[in-house]
Formats: sequence, C-alpha cells, structure tokens
Amino acid sequence: MEIASFGAGCFWCVEAIFQELSGVEKVESGYMGGETKNPTYKEICTGETGHAEICQITYDANVISFGDLLEVFWQTHNPTTLNRQGADVGTQYRSAVFYHSDEQKELAMTYKEKLNNSGAWDDPIVTEITPASKFYIAENYHQDYFNNNSNQPYCSFVIKPKMEKFKKVFKDKLK
Repeated sequence: MEIASFGAGCFWCVEAIFQELSGVEKVESGYMGGETKNPTYKEICTGETGHAEICQITYDANVISFGDLLEVFWQTHNPTTLNRQGADVGTQYRSAVFYHSDEQKELAMTYKEKLNNSGAWDDPIVTEITPASKFYIAENYHQDYFNNNSNQPYCSFVIKPKMEKFKKVFKDKLK
C-alpha cells in the first residue's frame, strides 16, 4: 500500500470522490502543511494555523497508480484559484499535493507543467507541490462525511453534483 495526500478545497468533497476509486483502500480527512501541533477544526477554520484540509489516501499501486490519482485530483477541483474552492475561502482550502516520494514529486510537477502548457485552464495553476509533513487526522465527525450526511444542504448542493460529474468522467476507475 502507498499513500497520497491531496488538498483540493473542503476535505468532505475530496474524501467522497477518492473513496469511490477502485484500488483506494482508505481515505482519511485531516490537516497538513501548517505549524500548529494537533490542530482542531475550529483552529483550522481561522486560516491561521497554516494547515490545509487534506485527504490522506491509502491505495494499492497495483490497482491504481499515483498518476491516475493525480488525474482525478486535477480534474475534480479548480487548481487555478488561490486559497479557495467555490464558496470556501482561506489558506486551509488551497490546492496542494503533499508528496511522499521523489517519484510523486516528479509526477505532480510534470502533470502541473503539462496542464499549464495545454491551455486547459485560462489562468495559471497555483497548486502547491510540497513534501508531506505531519498528518493530523480530523475529528471523527469529519470522517466518511458525505456517506453519513448526504442529506445535509452542503452535501446536496455542493458534493452531490460534483460526485455525479466525477462518476461520469471516471466510470472506468470506480469500485
């Protein structure tokens, strides 16, 4: 098993998407990239801890590659908006790849460069690509959030439409 760590806005959205991929064994919502030790969700929401909301993904590289995970990552959020995804604004919602190996770093940087050069986005990609640091798992109520709260307004209006689009585009990679 290998680990990938992605920040792409609200971790509830990221978690819901990556849980559906074949080869993904576990997705945990949490925090990475900041200075505060053992941060809480309340502290993260201030934007002052330096952490991003991320998902740490445990996957079987024999079933799904890091490159496949990157493809899903880049296509399921807007990597050109600095410190925001939709209505979620703040450094905690930044687009980020926290790499766990030189290979992950190289793949992420190559993919980012190719996307920038392709003209797929009108604006430059602002996704940070930095070494993984200490991962702090989020509070229990954040885990498996969409599956446990699918009728909540945020889930209905933000996550469900994103999931529907994702499932159409990546139907060959679903469990």
